[in-house]
Amino acid sequence: MQKLELKYEGKAKRVWHTEQSGAVIIEYLDAATAFNAKKRGTIPDKGMVNNRVSAHLYPLLEEAGIPTHFRELLSDTEQLVHDVEIIPVEVIVRLRAAGSFSERLDVAEGTELAVPVVEYCYKSDELGDPLVSDSTPQALGWASEAELAVIRRLALQAAEFLAGFFRERDIDLIDMKFEFGRLPDGRVVLADEISPDTTRLWDARTAEKLDKDRFRRDLGGVGEAYRHILEKVLS
Repeated sequence: MQKLELKYEGKAKRVWHTEQSGAVIIEYLDAATAFNAKKRGTIPDKGMVNNRVSAHLYPLLEEAGIPTHFRELLSDTEQLVHDVEIIPVEVIVRLRAAGSFSERLDVAEGTELAVPVVEYCYKSDELGDPLVSDSTPQALGWASEAELAVIRRLALQAAEFLAGFFRERDIDLIDMKFEFGRLPDGRVVLADEISPDTTRLWDARTAEKLDKDRFRRDLGGVGEAYRHILEKVLS
């Protein structure tokens, strides 16, 4: 499978057209951004870690009944996926309080939530990925009522699976961000990536942060934390 012209370049990934209709190659980069790209940097091996973590988890999610865009791991930093139309809604599932949720509601980080909290954000760096209600995507034509129901169900199902997967590896899944896309036939599938960039992962024994918060908060040891997560995922 060969990369042809560049389809899209984001903050930490490039998407390439291929000679196969309906298939694109995602190339993961070592670039790191935070706070809607206001903070930028580089994390050694980040592209490799995020690519391989995603490529390992997506087939497991498929086995658990969660459809994804993933097709094949091509190299340490590249994977082949279905070409999907991304729905411009980021879905955040929170199992414990952390990050902006803690700041907005003055809840201590790490507080366990009685039920998973599902939040929706409009996918727009220019606007700061603002929170929106669950009816906004339908009101503005981003997704239908039926699609939103599927998105919520799949997000909660994926969160439950991933929490159990990481728990078995002595990692606590605190929260995660999902993105979804439409296949040409209209089916909604999990897209983008699942990695230390899109999940909060804490050591279950020490509560040490092992995710992008190490970059956001200048905690150091970012590359080491990412590689530790890869080792745990592949174990």
